Amino acid sequence: MSILEVKDVGKRFGGLQALSDVNLSVAENSVHAIIGPNGAGKSTLLNCFVGKLIPDTGSVMFDGQSVLGRKPFEINQMGISRVFQTPEIFGDLTVLENMLIPCFAKRDGAFELNAIGSVQSDKEIGDRAMQMLEEMNMADKRDMHAAAMSRGDKRRLEIGMCLSQEPRLLLLDEPTAGMARADTNNTIDLLKQIKNERDITIAIIEHDMHVVFSLAERITVLAQGTPLVEDTPDNIKGHPKVREAYLGETA
Repeated sequence: MSILEVKDVGKRFGGLQALSDVNLSVAENSVHAIIGPNGAGKSTLLNCFVGKLIPDTGSVMFDGQSVLGRKPFEINQMGISRVFQTPEIFGDLTVLENMLIPCFAKRDGAFELNAIGSVQSDKEIGDRAMQMLEEMNMADKRDMHAAAMSRGDKRRLEIGMCLSQEPRLLLLDEPTAGMARADTNNTIDLLKQIKNERDITIAIIEHDMHVVFSLAERITVLAQGTPLVEDTPDNIKGHPKVREAYLGETA
C-alpha cells in the first residue's frame, strides 16, 4: 500500500523545466531513495512533497490527502517531518532545550523560544525530551550547546527532533552531506534502527551511493526532471539508463 502518491507532476521555473510528468509511489513502511545527477530535480520534487512548492501540473497525495499549498504546521499535523541538507537546530540552545521545542509543540501547538525557561519545568515535556535523547544516544550531551557538536551529532539531534513529532513519513534531504565517513556510518546505523523500531516510512534524497544502497528498498532515478528507472537496489546498480545518466556510458 502506498502512503505517498505523485501523479503527473510538472514544475517550471521561467525557461527551466525542473520536473516533467513525474509519477512516483512510496510504499508504506518502506525506505525509498530518490537519486540522480545534480540538477535532476530531486530537491524540487521533495519541496513538492511538503507543499513548499506547488506543481504547475499534477498532484501529490499523502495518505489520500493533498499536500499542495499547506502550511508547514499542517504538514507536520498530517504526519510528515523533514530533515534538511543543513541541520536546522538552534545553536545557541543546549541539546535538551532543542529537544524540548518539538516535544512541547507536539502537545500544545505554537511555541516561542522565550518560553524555554517555563517549558523546562514541565515534567511531562521534560521526560519526553529526555526519552528522545536517550533513544538518539545523546542523553550525555543534554547540557552541551548545540553549536559545539559535530555535524553528525547535529544531524542525530535534528532527526530526534523530527521523530518527537511521531511522523508517519520522514523525508531526508541529503542527510549525510558534509559528514566524515564515521559520522555517515553512524547515521546509516541510526536510520536502520529507526526503521526497525518504528512504524515509519522514509524517503531519502542522497548523493552518497553507499548510503543509498545500505538503506533503500526501492530507488527512483531522476534525470533532467524525469524519472528514468524505478527498481530495487540490485537491479538499479547495473541498469544501462542509470550508467548513462551518471557516467555518460551508453549500452
